[in-house]
Amino acid sequence: MLPPFKEKADLPQGIHPAGWSEIERRFGAGSTSRVNAYAKLRHLHELAERTGRLERFLVFGSFVSAGADPRDVDIVLVMAADFRLEETPRESLTLFSHPDAEARFGASVFWIRQGMLQEAEMQQFLETWQTKRDGSRRGLLEVKP
Repeated sequence: MLPPFKEKADLPQGIHPAGWSEIERRFGAGSTSRVNAYAKLRHLHELAERTGRLERFLVFGSFVSAGADPRDVDIVLVMAADFRLEETPRESLTLFSHPDAEARFGASVFWIRQGMLQEAEMQQFLETWQTKRDGSRRGLLEVKP
């Protein structure tokens, strides 16, 4: 179960796992922009799953806040160590180019391959996405299908 929002309408610091039904109830309803953002998130997850190498799918930013109108969808993909971009299904390739994903989906997509960083560096990498522009900290949502 997802924790309540902090005083600034963000999830508390940490990585919070949730399934699709809980994500839809908490973040995918209440306004047209939330419904549209949720549909976009589901589509992006499906494209990432088609690679057969998705390890983790993390969501941050305005979508996982209490705001009524999220600006976009921000995700971090953690791919398996044996993930090869050249073996990616054609329909999923756009996910692995930040500017292309932004242009096509209106989503900020970042990705990394397991094993590219040592464990401590990987933890630091994930903590980076918990830091907002103003320096405050927020939580990440991890999709658990």
